[in-house]
Amino acid sequence: MDGIVIIGAGECGTRAAFALREEGYGGAISLIGNEPHLPYERPPLSKPADTGVHLKAITTAEAMEAVAINYCQGISVMEVDTLSRSVSLSDGCTVRYNKLLLATGARPRQLTCTGASRALDFRTHSHAAEIFRRAANARRVAIIGGGLIGMELAAVLRSKGLEVGIIEAAAKPLGRAVPPRFAEHLHRVHVERGVQFFLGRGIAGIEDGFVRLDDGAQVPSDLTIAAIGVVPDTELASKAGIATGNGILTNAYLRTSDPNVFAAGDCAAVSLNGAAHVRYESWRNARRQAETAARNMVGASEPLVSTPWFWSDQYDLTLQVAGLPAAGQETVVRTCPNGEIEFYLLDDRLVGAAGLGIGNAVARDIKLAEMLIDAGVMLDVSSLGDTNVSLKDLLKANRSAAA
Repeated sequence: MDGIVIIGAGECGTRAAFALREEGYGGAISLIGNEPHLPYERPPLSKPADTGVHLKAITTAEAMEAVAINYCQGISVMEVDTLSRSVSLSDGCTVRYNKLLLATGARPRQLTCTGASRALDFRTHSHAAEIFRRAANARRVAIIGGGLIGMELAAVLRSKGLEVGIIEAAAKPLGRAVPPRFAEHLHRVHVERGVQFFLGRGIAGIEDGFVRLDDGAQVPSDLTIAAIGVVPDTELASKAGIATGNGILTNAYLRTSDPNVFAAGDCAAVSLNGAAHVRYESWRNARRQAETAARNMVGASEPLVSTPWFWSDQYDLTLQVAGLPAAGQETVVRTCPNGEIEFYLLDDRLVGAAGLGIGNAVARDIKLAEMLIDAGVMLDVSSLGDTNVSLKDLLKANRSAAA
């Protein structure tokens, strides 16, 4: 019986399967995942417990069975045939679909230097388990890449007493995703904790016991980790003749160039309001896109509405970023107990907010800032920096004015 097939059993694909049932869809649902586990959350992988990497399941086999989600565990998709609307699987089976959701995610970007195979990737549960297994017997770790994942891993490994060196091609770590104010703060904290940085340096090769930099310097390493980002997994879509670029290209409704195929999550590059296609890599984005795609696959015509948001835990600090902070925007800083928030405005409208603090110090205000961003109202800039004016009161006042 034809139904809806979902390729990818991560946060996005799994959430989409349940959202279809919540929308009242009664047809067949096949959720295809190529890992030998129940669907699990990726963020906890970089935050292992003392007992090792924890596989935090998104759902249970019983929960999927209860709503008739056919979970194809440990099965790879070999081909998508859009003409026959069918999917060929690695176990020899073929599944037909009325609608198909590509939630194939992303895969680690690969190093191209000599000895690249000596570096371990970090993306899946098996990657994380191997890294922390080897770390237990290592003294020195080299992390190639000073982005969020590289810095999170550095914090965990340094806290375990290992010597950590971060090699980053850019002049500063955290340059792409994190506002400069907080990138500099986190960099300083890592240095204070004993992490060594090798900035503005390329990799000449990875050898037994060290990483050789392009200037001839050597970074000692018993364990080398590649954390240089990810690339969207577009192979199935491209081979099926579906339009791709920096991701599987979709419109605001998450429909691809094939009207019966949708894409969501880390693999999807979405065009909103006719603008350029953009990918948003985050846990929340995966859930929001999954829910939107599910509704549209069963007949809705709902454009994606989602304010970007992500977080990062490093030592005792938590960074949260909401919206789209960018250079050239007006900024206002607000202090709070054990933390600090920076607001980003364009034409007196809040478009982004970033906060850094101990534990959950900034979580509440970032959530309120996100709601102010969604409201899209004009704001008195001075009130954002005034700690005597609560963000909750600003939100209430703007909602009252709009009523």
